Amino acid sequence: MKFSSSILSTALLVSASCSSAAAFSTHQRTLASSSSSMRTTSSTTFLASTTEKETECSSSSSTSTTRTISPEFKEARDQAIATLKAQLPPEAAPALEQPLAHFVSEYFQALSDSAAAGTKNPDGSAVTPQQAVKNMLTTLSYGLKYGLGKDKFIFEDVRHMALRGADFKDAVTDARYEKESLREKLGPDVTTDFYAAGCDFFRPSIDLEHSLVLGQDNLKKAQEQIEAGENVVFLANHQSEADPQVVSCLFEKVGKEAGELAAHVTYVAGHKVTTDALAVPFSMGRNLLCIHSKKHIDADPETKPAKSRQNMAAMNGMLRGLKDGGMAIWVAPSGGRDRRNVDSGKVPIAPFDQKTVDMFRLMGNKSKVPTHFYPMAMVSYDLCPPPDFVEAGVGEQRNVRFTPIGIAIMDEVPNVGGAEKRHLFTEKAEEECIVGYTNLLKGLKMDKYIPEEYSS
Repeated sequence: MKFSSSILSTALLVSASCSSAAAFSTHQRTLASSSSSMRTTSSTTFLASTTEKETECSSSSSTSTTRTISPEFKEARDQAIATLKAQLPPEAAPALEQPLAHFVSEYFQALSDSAAAGTKNPDGSAVTPQQAVKNMLTTLSYGLKYGLGKDKFIFEDVRHMALRGADFKDAVTDARYEKESLREKLGPDVTTDFYAAGCDFFRPSIDLEHSLVLGQDNLKKAQEQIEAGENVVFLANHQSEADPQVVSCLFEKVGKEAGELAAHVTYVAGHKVTTDALAVPFSMGRNLLCIHSKKHIDADPETKPAKSRQNMAAMNGMLRGLKDGGMAIWVAPSGGRDRRNVDSGKVPIAPFDQKTVDMFRLMGNKSKVPTHFYPMAMVSYDLCPPPDFVEAGVGEQRNVRFTPIGIAIMDEVPNVGGAEKRHLFTEKAEEECIVGYTNLLKGLKMDKYIPEEYSS
């Protein structure tokens, strides 16, 4: 089964209707190349979750709101979806047509809302239908090429370092780009900054003007500690698939130095961020430590030993980074995203797992380098609302909303106390995260999401 005709036709039609052929020729060539290289693959893989396979059992409250898309964005969206549906092979349509069309619709709607609000890009330009097309075509082309094609990107190292692009005019070049194998695999994308590409995709769907960053003094303190060669671990709640981009866009809002720190952060993630076709290009641009969850390890007894060895290798990779010093780590101790309470409509923070927190404290102590722990509260639920429940299934419906977001960096929790009091550290970190989360929701006028127990 091949998808070259469907995706390429979509690219050609939408590009012709929304911009000049020259403006999108690069994306068309990339789509053509990546599509032609793809071989028979399970069609459900492309839309699988980046964290865990899920089925949307109940619609999120934020997904039920009726929104009006502008005529210009609607035209671009409708032409893209119509061509996609007409060209999808019959055997692929049942699995791909609805979720992919939904994702395209959501993104065009979000950018339409963004444009209507007067959002500006970093260069001062307006958000446009052409930008929506360009971003979507780029994402799809990368997903096809590096997630499904013969050039599928393999994350060979347990500690993946972001691919920021090779600048052959610069005397200082990432040594990995000197390898012929990587240069051949990336081809014309060898100069692509995948970190920037991920940020560029989500930034216009974020209402940055009304977004909040609380605890900037703590953020500055963390920056100073990292610059001094010490380590920092952000213990965060996790709300959307776009949380790495949320961190980047909000740190950039604080200032240039904070933005540079965001690009330096290493994210602890589940294994699916490196196997889901749509997630792969975003993951290529991030510093990652991928760890198999206990649930995933136990699911297949035959592969359990290999996955356990991979986890041990990831821990050793993290320890080496901590020993080198100056490492910044983002981890969600809950092990997954926060879920809406379907009865109340509130969105509580998923409880922190003590064993996870204990492990990072242990790694910090073993490194012999001062390691600091900062709770980080995140509000990004409405940006990419997740399904309400986690169940075994073939994937999830991906949603995108134009919305303000927020981050709160809370006071450092001292890494002290013996084993008999280790639960107090985890409880303190979670309590601080809840306080920051509640303050963010109030500041963003999202009080409707605050659980009643947080108000007491």
